[in-house]
Amino acid sequence: GVVEQTRRHAAIAALLRVPHVVLAVNKMDLVAYEEPVFDRIVRDFATHAAELGLPSFTSIPVSALAGDNVVDRSTRMNWYHGPALLEHLETVPVSHDLAHRPARLPVQYVIRPRTAEHPDYRGYAGQIAAGTFRVGEEVTVLPSGRTTRIAGIDLLGGPVDMAFAPQSVTIRIQDDIDISRGDLIVPAGDAPAITQDIEATVCHVADQPLTAGHRVLLKHGTRTVKAIVKDIPSHPGRLVANDIGRVVVRTAEPLAVDAYADSRRTGAFLLIDPADGTTLAAGMADGSGNVGQG
Repeated sequence: GVVEQTRRHAAIAALLRVPHVVLAVNKMDLVAYEEPVFDRIVRDFATHAAELGLPSFTSIPVSALAGDNVVDRSTRMNWYHGPALLEHLETVPVSHDLAHRPARLPVQYVIRPRTAEHPDYRGYAGQIAAGTFRVGEEVTVLPSGRTTRIAGIDLLGGPVDMAFAPQSVTIRIQDDIDISRGDLIVPAGDAPAITQDIEATVCHVADQPLTAGHRVLLKHGTRTVKAIVKDIPSHPGRLVANDIGRVVVRTAEPLAVDAYADSRRTGAFLLIDPADGTTLAAGMADGSGNVGQG
């Protein structure tokens, strides 16, 4: 029913740390545009939002079929004094603070042309997930933990002194370090935890249930590793389609995982069925739940 839908939508928004939320209550024409019906739905959503720690939200009564409060303000709901949906969306401030987060570069390609023009060129390419990198900066390569300095940054075929998220770049380093696809380049001294046990909140999206003991593939950034679902503490051992719950996943190899609240790109992952490649669940690492390699 409506109550369950509002609770689920509030949960998803809270989990994703969505900064601006609109509660668009549609089909107001079916309830004769009555204010008490709208108020009841808003109260239900507000209760669930408060329980989940969701930021403030904007509620708008809408009839998509009749066009009420979609583009223009409705004349049939004189009790509502806020903006129309499109009007509100056009004025919501959209800010991207990725460049101010701790720097993260998941390595997607290792570039070694070995041509006469570039016989010794070796670069590590990918899209900067967060933060800013600068030439001369000391960085650490994970999961190996080796440290070096940035010798150069190439952007759109030319060298630059710095680059920031979400730019796609190629980084060259001073030392000859073994780096491959799936590694993570971060500032020295500001690295995420290296762990094989990831505690997270996941949204299960597949028809096939996810159970404790389930063997899966875990895709984190540009790296995919084998894993097993150790525990599902929020549910009795299984998640079914559309469930949101807590899981503990053990990976076959160490991963550098941020808390999702700190870095969405390096704190998120997918659980994949190794048999057919379908996505089973989308996960958000807890940070405090990264319990080490023991």
